Amino acid sequence: MGIGKKIKEIRKQIKLTQQEFALRSGVGLRFVRDLEQGKKTVRLDKINQVLDFLGYHLEILKNENKLGWLAAKYGTDGEVQKIGDKK
Repeated sequence: MGIGKKIKEIRKQIKLTQQEFALRSGVGLRFVRDLEQGKKTVRLDKINQVLDFLGYHLEILKNENKLGWLAAKYGTDGEVQKIGDKK
């Protein structure tokens, strides 16, 4: 599952519309729509901005000539919540 679909799941869990989410995370509505639809032209800095709003940080992974990603959120109790692809 792509990062946009994961972010959409989280957005729905916190019960925000795309417009509310865009406003609170500091990005445009068009960006949120493009991200959730999986468009490959979205800007990485804005993805980081959205993840930061959600409390996650992004890591780019390389394994045997394949690139992947992982976003992690660290709780106050030391628990790590991860979302990512399995590349």
